[in-house]
Amino acid sequence: MIGSIVTTLAGIILFLFLFWKRLREDYPSSQIFTTAFYVLLGILLGYGVSLKVSRESWFWIELVGIILGFGIGILRYKFRFFEVLEALTLGFLPWLGLFFLRDSIDSSSLASFLSFFAVTCLITLFAFLDSHYKNFSWYRSGRIGFSGLTTLGTLFLVRAAFASFFPFVISFVKYEAILSGVAAFVFFLATFNLARST
Repeated sequence: MIGSIVTTLAGIILFLFLFWKRLREDYPSSQIFTTAFYVLLGILLGYGVSLKVSRESWFWIELVGIILGFGIGILRYKFRFFEVLEALTLGFLPWLGLFFLRDSIDSSSLASFLSFFAVTCLITLFAFLDSHYKNFSWYRSGRIGFSGLTTLGTLFLVRAAFASFFPFVISFVKYEAILSGVAAFVFFLATFNLARST
């Protein structure tokens, strides 16, 4: 219980810091943190709903809460969509990694440890893409958003693969592979469209 609380608090602090750091040069801090709290409130509501409806579906229900909080912030403050999406991606990956690391230690779960390792690789991928995407000759638009969309697409592609080999993981639902596969397709398609835009 204490470990879960500590991990959650550490994850929230990391999320708030990284989200703010990513956006601080373009937007007022008050708007950044207000949007972040909308997202956190969405997660809290999603968690509460998942306890009532389906504990196994917590990931997807909380994801809906994140989308709602994200959407409210975008609409209220007229944020640029892809900038905030990248900030959310960067902010949530370390939190997700901490969650899987704690679960792997508490329950001696190989699946959770592999998930932690996968998230660590995704953080590395995001950092690499964020530093080099403007140098990719095929990414003609050079628009911001490539790193976040590609990383999210890879995340859901990995979830689809994990669901095939570890269907018993608590965050996986009955049609996890299909849902994650569709989400991965949508993010990669958005990346392709962004690359072709002018």
